[in-house]
Order: sequence, then C-alpha cells, then structure tokens
Amino acid sequence: MSRLSGPAARIATGSAVIAARLRVRVAAWVRRGRRDDLTGWRAALGCWLRTGLLVAIVYAGYRLVRAVPALMWLLSASWLLASWRAGKPAQTPGTGAPVEACAGDPAEAVRRLLWDVMGDADTVHLRTVLRHLQDHGQWEGRTVTDLRRHLAHLGIPHDHRVKVARVPTWGVRRSALGAPSPAPAEETSTAPSTAA
Repeated sequence: MSRLSGPAARIATGSAVIAARLRVRVAAWVRRGRRDDLTGWRAALGCWLRTGLLVAIVYAGYRLVRAVPALMWLLSASWLLASWRAGKPAQTPGTGAPVEACAGDPAEAVRRLLWDVMGDADTVHLRTVLRHLQDHGQWEGRTVTDLRRHLAHLGIPHDHRVKVARVPTWGVRRSALGAPSPAPAEETSTAPSTAA
C-alpha cells in the first residue's frame, strides 16, 4: 500500500457520502412537488416540473463548463475538499459500534431515542433523528440511508410517506413504535450512542 491509499480511500468514502446525501435531498425535493389535493397526472405535475428544472440546471452547468473550462478546476477542488471533510473517520467512541456491543436491548434503546426526539408529535423524520445524533457527536458522515438500514436491522418500522409539517419523507410514526417502556432510573433518556 502506498502513502496515498489512505487519503484516496478517505476521498472516495467522502465522495460516496456526498453523492448519497445529494441523491436523497434531490429525490425528497422532487417528491415534495407532488400535490395531495389532486389525483392522477395533475398530482404528479409538480414532480415533473421539478425534474425538468433539474435537467435544465444540469444542462446549464454543462454549457457553462464548456464555455469556461477553467471553472472545472474550481469545481473539482471544491468537490475534493468537501469529500475530504465528509470522509473523515469517526473519532467519537460508540459511533461505529456494532449492535451486539450495545448494552441492554439496542432496539429498545433506539425506540426510546425516537420517542425523545419525537417529543409530543406523532411523527418524526429520520433526517431529524440523524441531525440529533450528529449534534451529540455521533453518526458523523452517515446518511439517512444508513439510519434506515439500522432501523430495519433492529426491526423498527419506518416509512417513506411520514409527514411532518405536510412534508412526506422517510420517518417513524409513534403508533408504529408501540407504548414506551419505563426507563430505568439510572439511564438518561437520550443515549444516542445506542443507535450507532
């Protein structure tokens, strides 16, 4: 292995993370164009318009780079820097811990975390849960897709049509979690490390 294999792996990992984030955000943005008050093709018209706008933006970017090739250096440098940052290995203990390493029942700990993040609401988006985990120094560089896989592994139901503030995307419903069990007195209720 050469000295450059570590940095190259970090950039490749970061590129994959950024690409996944972009894909999820763009898909969610296009999906938000769907109207619930209409049916048939009229309901999906907003999605088609947003898709057309994306195609126009990509084409305009292509034409701009063709007209000013030096712009590609700036774009490449920006992508490399963002990939380097996104590919940073997790340094916080517990961020990459396997499910088997978690103390107690990991599924119950994750349910407790979901109830805490949900608060008084009946639903919560997974991006909100992920942001909560990252605010607590965990799941850095991870995506909603990683969180979905983890919930599926634990058998926790989640759905791509969960609405919060009339915006449907991946989330969890309180009714799907069941009734919360009483937390032991010595445990804190947030414990985000159990969702790693």
